[in-house]
Amino acid sequence: MKLSIDRADLLRSLSHIQSVVERRNTIPILANVLLRAEGDSLTLAATDMDLEMDESVSAKIEKSGATTAPAHTLHEIVRKFPDGTHIDIEVNADGSQMEVKAGRSRFRLACLPVEDFPDIGSGSLPSGFSLPAPDLRALIDRTKFAMSTEETRYYLNGIYLHATDSNGVRVLRAVSTDGHRLARFEMPCPEGAEAMPGIIIPRKTVGELRKLLDDAADSVAISLSENKIRFGFDHIRLTSKLVDGTFPDYNRVIPTTNNKIVEVDPKLFSSAIDRVSTISDGKSRAVKISFQGKTMTVSASSADAGSATEEVEVNADASMEIGFNARYLLDITTQIEGDGCRMVLADSGSPTIIQDNGDPSALYVLMPLRV
Repeated sequence: MKLSIDRADLLRSLSHIQSVVERRNTIPILANVLLRAEGDSLTLAATDMDLEMDESVSAKIEKSGATTAPAHTLHEIVRKFPDGTHIDIEVNADGSQMEVKAGRSRFRLACLPVEDFPDIGSGSLPSGFSLPAPDLRALIDRTKFAMSTEETRYYLNGIYLHATDSNGVRVLRAVSTDGHRLARFEMPCPEGAEAMPGIIIPRKTVGELRKLLDDAADSVAISLSENKIRFGFDHIRLTSKLVDGTFPDYNRVIPTTNNKIVEVDPKLFSSAIDRVSTISDGKSRAVKISFQGKTMTVSASSADAGSATEEVEVNADASMEIGFNARYLLDITTQIEGDGCRMVLADSGSPTIIQDNGDPSALYVLMPLRV
């Protein structure tokens, strides 16, 4: 294999690919990136056996071929070359070493056989549909913060994506929860997704996909089977195994009898929580919210730091006190982009619903704290 490639193109691709590679693993080939030169492009791929990413970049191919090289090492080498550098890559006759040259710099990297590189991206993915990249970004941003990180409840470690009916309309709905808060976001069901099975997209896949979407083109092609999902856009393919588990019936934790409604400016609300929580206890991050007439009082206290209160004007028909984890509350209120935020409460011990007044597509549920 022998090729020449622009440093900026190779660095951009390696930056995407190497983030899939785990820093610590017991299988040497999983620390490597697969490089395959063919036609007028270089394809790079990396996997951790659950997630695989491959990306093609333009290159001048003098001799076709393939090899694998240490992903993080190659990324660091390319990153440290000056801007505008042209890089030459050549693999020796027996495939054991790859030479990377740029200017007066020469690097020789040990290679592992291409045959050892696992392929999780093969196989049929019969269901498919497309989503505009901004819609997929919104779907992830509105729900990812509520994903669980507890390995014991692995089926909560991701976003549950499924097609369902909402007020007689078929929608594509994303849900995540960690048992303390729940996030639900939906959009009109795209063509081809009406009969899709309910799937759980793993937390790591969600994170990698979201990073790629910042530079994504207009549309993302989504293909899936019972145990895999693939996202394709530009020259990138992200293939992932799905979480093998059953997502709980989230509708059971969404309260239906809450009758106390409070409307507040979400920006003022977020700012008040952020300021007052400076004083809150470091472990629970608890803040107390009191409603009295047209005034909401946000307060916090700590045996070590002291106390803080701030008043916010609201439109309310509630007179009560309730406590929340400040960080969880901020995660939700910062997602609300409109001018009005609605809290629907029952009592100090029951879950609270939070919604954007102008956007019914998102719904959040937050469990209270005892303060």
